[in-house]
Amino acid sequence: MEKLIITAAICGAEVTKEHTKAIPYSIEEIVREACSAYSEGASIIHLHVREDDGKPTQSKDRFKMAIEAIKAKCPDVIIQPSTGGAVGMSIDERAQPIELIPEMATLDCGTLNFGGDEIFINTENDIKEFAKRMQEKNIKPELECFEKGHIDMVLRLYKRGFIKGPLHFSFVLGVNGGMNGELRDFLFMKESIPYDSTYSVAGVGRFELPLAVYAILDGGHVRVGLEDIFILKKDNLQNRMVN
Repeated sequence: MEKLIITAAICGAEVTKEHTKAIPYSIEEIVREACSAYSEGASIIHLHVREDDGKPTQSKDRFKMAIEAIKAKCPDVIIQPSTGGAVGMSIDERAQPIELIPEMATLDCGTLNFGGDEIFINTENDIKEFAKRMQEKNIKPELECFEKGHIDMVLRLYKRGFIKGPLHFSFVLGVNGGMNGELRDFLFMKESIPYDSTYSVAGVGRFELPLAVYAILDGGHVRVGLEDIFILKKDNLQNRMVN
């Protein structure tokens, strides 16, 4: 069995201090949360950055500050910047962290309805462009798939040479507009990827811990953190994370 790889998604772009005071905004707070997760066994920090007032940003300079500060305290941790950014950002804006040549970065593999009028747009050409920029800099893409159709997109682009192997997927389940996070959904996703690929599971809200258990028992990997869930007890705060 492979060693378990834990990814810590420490802040995301949507959770605010109104949801939980623990969410980090400043560089100092981001370093605190990243190193705390690393000390508890996380190997990868899935990184979004914020301005000090909490506004999400894809600023290359802000990412550079955060990455350098984290590495100064936790030199062995792998930093995985998000290229998802926030709804409404352009490709060039979202892709800024790629210019820093991290070891890994996320590559979102399809469009998703986030609720209300918010649509997270990732066209086929968008995906090709992100993949191209990552290949040029030898950055390992984490292929974020919110539903089965996203996996199918990856496999089509892989066969055509736009995405290189070995493939590493991230199943992000329980998001509004994407696939649910029940056992059947996890199994459907897992059985849809090539046998020689790897995967991690990120369950949103109440799905986080059950999906982590399923993945660990199967020999897969897990993502946890405040981006996906900010309270473990079942109450109204948690219920706001999923429909």
